[in-house]
Amino acid sequence: MQALPLGGRDVHPIKWKAKYGGLDVSEARRLKALEDENAQLKKLLAESMLNEAALRDLLGKKW
Repeated sequence: MQALPLGGRDVHPIKWKAKYGGLDVSEARRLKALEDENAQLKKLLAESMLNEAALRDLLGKKW
C-alpha cells in the first residue's frame, strides 16, 4: 500500500491507524491541531532561547 499525502506529510496507513485508530474524526482533528500548536510553541521557545543567548553574548556575560 502506498503512503498518502495528508496535510503536506506522507503518512503510512498503519502508522496513522496506530495513532488515530481509536479516535473519531473530530477527536483526530483536535489532536492534530494540538500537535501543530505544540510544534509552533516549541519553535517560538527555541527562537526566544537563541535570542536570549545572543543578547547575553552581546552584553558580556555579566548575568
